[in-house]
Amino acid sequence: MKTENTTLNNFELNYPLEKIFPLSDILFLDIETTGFLSSSSYIYMIGCAFYYSGNWIVKQFFAQDRDDEKAILEEFFDFAKGFSFLIHYNGNSFDLPFIKNRALKHDLPNTIDGMQGLDIYRRINTYRNLLKLPDCKLKTIEMFLDINREDEYSGGELIEIYNEYTQSHDFSSYQTLLLHNSDDIKGMLEILPILNYYDLFNSSVTATKVSGSVYPDMNGITRKELTINISFDGSLPHPLTFMGRGCYFKAAGNSGTLVVPIYEEELKFFYANYKDYYYLPLEDMALHKSVATFVDNEFRTPAKASNCYTRKLSEFLPQWSPLFTPFYKRDYGSTDLFFELTDNLKKDRNAFSIYASHVIQAVALQKSDPLA
Repeated sequence: MKTENTTLNNFELNYPLEKIFPLSDILFLDIETTGFLSSSSYIYMIGCAFYYSGNWIVKQFFAQDRDDEKAILEEFFDFAKGFSFLIHYNGNSFDLPFIKNRALKHDLPNTIDGMQGLDIYRRINTYRNLLKLPDCKLKTIEMFLDINREDEYSGGELIEIYNEYTQSHDFSSYQTLLLHNSDDIKGMLEILPILNYYDLFNSSVTATKVSGSVYPDMNGITRKELTINISFDGSLPHPLTFMGRGCYFKAAGNSGTLVVPIYEEELKFFYANYKDYYYLPLEDMALHKSVATFVDNEFRTPAKASNCYTRKLSEFLPQWSPLFTPFYKRDYGSTDLFFELTDNLKKDRNAFSIYASHVIQAVALQKSDPLA
């Protein structure tokens, strides 16, 4: 077996990885195999990157033939003991199960099993459609972020080169194999800014300005909308714009603008304990039995879940879970939820920060769903 260490000189991360875990405890991981099935293939290279004395270092464990697989696994497992957090790209589906199965094959203790980790692929793939990505291959993300790599091969193409190397031990083939793996490792470090999109959709934002406006729609009907200017941690690599659920959002850098429709109409608040209410057909509303007992029997009926409500005409904002209560609906079977835009709420900047996060997450998930 062989090991190689390469220092990435003057390399700096463009993502605050330390907010996830201390840099010195993080190990990046990528493997190269002779096939896709661990039962009939083996690992010929384990590449990793770690932070040491102010530099990122790529370390590679290389098997010169099948007999070296156990040795590189032993060396890697021993090395990995010094770390507690793994970062990989689609490792939950491929690298980690493959390593686990090959360790079992050689009856080796798997020191990375159970380590905390982050799969970059899984965090990005959820929002692939939203980011207009054709797929979520590492090279695709690199192209999206304008990252250039030296290596021109795919992992599958490298299998034939490795098989030839085991026979010839040609140095240029060895360099080609190392380069592909090191570019994959370096690529993971370089694409970390893509996680800013995940952070935007899964973290809190801050409302910096809130305003309402009125406009005529295409039919000349007067409509109202709420505009929330926001800021957030991190910086998006590319501007982002999308529409959904009647809302519009655009963002660039670390700020954005969210536009949400204001609905001025009569909505219904449904009481949960309908058995404690009577329904008054003439008034089209429910009244608690403690009060409705004074209403003549001919003007009341026992309430049902579908008619146990009170009506209110006001301004409302949409929500996609009961974020603010009380929440209102148009009809009992409707899945659309609303809350009242009260005078007190209009003065609550923190509430609008919470609401903006809620809307951005709801719209992003809908736009990311190919069936939506």
